[in-house]
Amino acid sequence: MGIRTLRKFMAAALLSGCLAAAQGAAADTIKIAVAGPHTGSSASVGEQFWHGATQAAADLNAAGGINGKKIELVKGDDACEPKQAVAVANRLVDVDKVKAVVGHFCSSSTLPASDIYAEAGILQMTPGSTNPKVTERGIATIFRMCGRDDQQGTVAADFVVKRLKAKRIALIHDKDTYGQGLVDAFKSRINKLGVKEVLYEGLTRGEKDFNALVTKVKAAKADTVYFGGLHTEAGPLVRQLREQGLKVNFISGDGINTPDLVTAAGGKQFVDGIYMTFGLDARNLPSGKEVLEKFRAAKIEPEGYTLYSYATLQAIAAAMKATKSTDGKKLADWLHKNKVNTVLGPKEWTPKGDIKVSDFIMYRWDATGTAKEVK
Repeated sequence: MGIRTLRKFMAAALLSGCLAAAQGAAADTIKIAVAGPHTGSSASVGEQFWHGATQAAADLNAAGGINGKKIELVKGDDACEPKQAVAVANRLVDVDKVKAVVGHFCSSSTLPASDIYAEAGILQMTPGSTNPKVTERGIATIFRMCGRDDQQGTVAADFVVKRLKAKRIALIHDKDTYGQGLVDAFKSRINKLGVKEVLYEGLTRGEKDFNALVTKVKAAKADTVYFGGLHTEAGPLVRQLREQGLKVNFISGDGINTPDLVTAAGGKQFVDGIYMTFGLDARNLPSGKEVLEKFRAAKIEPEGYTLYSYATLQAIAAAMKATKSTDGKKLADWLHKNKVNTVLGPKEWTPKGDIKVSDFIMYRWDATGTAKEVK
């Protein structure tokens, strides 16, 4: 064997060894995606998703991982844009080779992305997509850790009609899958309770000037505004209502549950009195006490969807441990039949992938910029 041939042989052997080592290292981890709005106007929610999943992965890995393999998280940023969600989903499946997905957040992103994960046989569980269509399409491998809009819309409607005694309700949505779906669920319920809305209008995401819309609310003599959408539009809308002297009740859903609502509204004084629906605050549950202390020790307040994301990864890991598999169908079959103990308490799922018990309650924002449970 000549010197040149020997060198080629040694180089090939070295390359082969490196590839084998890399493949071996990859085989020792299980990649799980955390998909959501890591940039854009809803990036604060993506940050909550990431914090929750990161702490859950650290705790699970410290306890031995999943059947001896460590969890490796992969971030997928959809910016709450459906087209970007499709591109992200394709990358997570084809390039990153993830075995499960925590996400997405916006229902309009979850819907198209879920088709890609389903085709690839990958388990997906969303901590925050509430539109009913997410689990109404017969996809066996999709689940949620949160409730549905037809559930939170009903909770809000009952509160508005029975507790606030509202008679003239204006309905405003952001024309998005989530926002309009939530308003329609609320509308259906108030109509059944004998109240007919005085206004039904849509706005466009990204708008900031709602003075024309406020004028319509004033002309309709509304005593209450129910808004379906995100904090980015809810903030300016409520501020402009107040600036024009309208002291109407303002109610919305889980899409405004972020401290960024205060910034979007232009100050704490404008969010004071806003009502919203969200799940039980897991920070007050005994099941989340130990994890809560870890977050706070790290100077992170696990608000909003943080613990929902933590619980989502717990559920995915539990299924993988029990089945000793990462096959989406096997994981889904197990989750449909078994209860999982999480930081949110024990969770079980219906055949469609919805949690069996929804925990939506009412919250009220106060002058300190804090949302507190309505007793």
